Order: sequence, then structure tokens, then C-alpha cells
Amino acid sequence: MNPATYGPFPYRPITTRTHFSWPNGAGLAVWVIPNIEFFHLSHVMPGVANERVSKEHAKVPNIRNWSVRDYGNRVGIWRFFEMLHRHGIRGTASLNSDICLYHPQIIEKAVELNWEFMGHCQTNAIRLNEMNPEQEQQAIHETLDIIRSSSGKKPVGWLGAGLSETWNTLDILAEEGIEYVADWACDDLPFRMNLAGKTMMSIPYSLHVNDTTQFFNQKLTAEQFETLMKAQFDWLYKESKSAPRVMAIALHPYVSGVPQWTGAVDRALEYICVHKDIWLATGSEISNHFKAHVPNE
Repeated sequence: MNPATYGPFPYRPITTRTHFSWPNGAGLAVWVIPNIEFFHLSHVMPGVANERVSKEHAKVPNIRNWSVRDYGNRVGIWRFFEMLHRHGIRGTASLNSDICLYHPQIIEKAVELNWEFMGHCQTNAIRLNEMNPEQEQQAIHETLDIIRSSSGKKPVGWLGAGLSETWNTLDILAEEGIEYVADWACDDLPFRMNLAGKTMMSIPYSLHVNDTTQFFNQKLTAEQFETLMKAQFDWLYKESKSAPRVMAIALHPYVSGVPQWTGAVDRALEYICVHKDIWLATGSEISNHFKAHVPNE
């Protein structure tokens, strides 16, 4: 993709999008994205405050902030497995491939539950926009190859660590066989992105219904996040009676997997799942259905 003022797709107001339906006549597709991430104890933790602390104490590990994240993989993700399975939701996990190397038990359980995997870089501590082109290409290839080897299936979706991309990312992903990305959180419906001779689907992700942004940036309580999830759902559900919509729910085991937050998310999911005319989907299911029923957007 060449540098440009606007994205690699035409501007289409949502009021002019092609009408269609999700499977079984559903108006609203709901997908849940557990972000399963790995952080090396020797790496700088992401985030302004963490980076400052880590750089000031470069010779010692940032145990406090690393441990918060490791809790998600030791404890929180196992709450997610139980909770989503109970609600009949297959997670679409955005996965750091280092999880496959260091925590294979997580991969085994996700495969058992038939979760879908999206590539999510090797570790969340190193972003694509911090690499030169050769490093970026190798990192993407190795991420997808390791997930394929560990799970038995190569991902067809991608969410960059920190939603980061370079001008080369989409082209590299297309060459690697990626069919959809979730970095471009700018719509409530999927759309096609035009690359040199190839097409990439973008499907809706959320930085609003996202526990990390709401907890770390907006300082919401668990109860406020529950209210936010329900309010987002209610409005999209109302709109979906006349035009299709997608709701993305982005969760992190080290945030919503802690005891005081899990119950709030559980109650919000229970509220969502009792509604009729919704489709609990995975990323590839949303992408594939849209491609089949809306061929020109």
C-alpha cells in the first residue's frame, strides 16, 4: 500500500451500504475477541507509564506490570474458556504466537473448544511499526507459521499488536494468505480494502467495547463496563432491525479475567445472548458471509 491521505478503500456512508441479512435472517452479528497475549519478562511493558518505569530500571525486570499480564494466562483465560462456552460463544482469539511456545495448554484448550485464531504478532511488547520491512515480513510469517503448527490450522485473520501497521503490512498479510484484518476500527460493517492486485476484508473491531481502553484509559469500573456493553448492544440491535450491523467485543484475560470484572462481563454476555435475531459468529464467518452476499463493497 502506498502512502496516501485516505485508507485503501472508498468512503461509503453506512446509510448507503447494500442491504443483506446474516444467517437465519439475523440483523446483528456479534463476535467476541479474547486477546491472548505474551510478554517477555525481559521486555519493556507497553504503555506510557510502563515504558517510563521499564526504561528507568532497564537492568531489572518490571515484575509488577509483567505479573498483571501473566495472571491473564495463568488464571483469567481459563475463566474465559468456561464463560464463553457456557454462553455458546466461540471465541476468535487474537493470538501472540509466543503463547504457543510458552503456554501450549492454552492452545490445546482453545482448539478443544473450536475457537478461531487470528494472528496478533509474536509478542504484544513488539509492534510491527517498530520494525524495518524485512523484520516485519519475517515476524508476520513466523507468527502465522507457529500458530499453524501449534493449532493445526493457519489463521486467515489478523489483528496487529496495538492495532499497528506500516505501509507494507496489508501487502505482506495478503501474500501470507490472510483474508481479513480487524485493525481498521472505522465501521459497523465489513468492507473491502484494495491492494495491488488483491483484496483484503476489513471487519469491525472495537476500541470502545474493549476492556483495556476502558479500564486503563477511561478508568471505568466493572459495572460501568457492563453498562457500556449493554448500551452498545441495545443501539446496534435497534439499528439492525432495519439494516445489518456487527458488534465486536474485545476482551483481555488480564483485565476481564480478574474476579471483580468477570461477573460484569458474564452478565453483559448473558443479556446479549438471550436476544433473538442475533448471530454469534467468528471473524472468518463474518468475513465469508459478507463476501458471499455483498460482492461489490
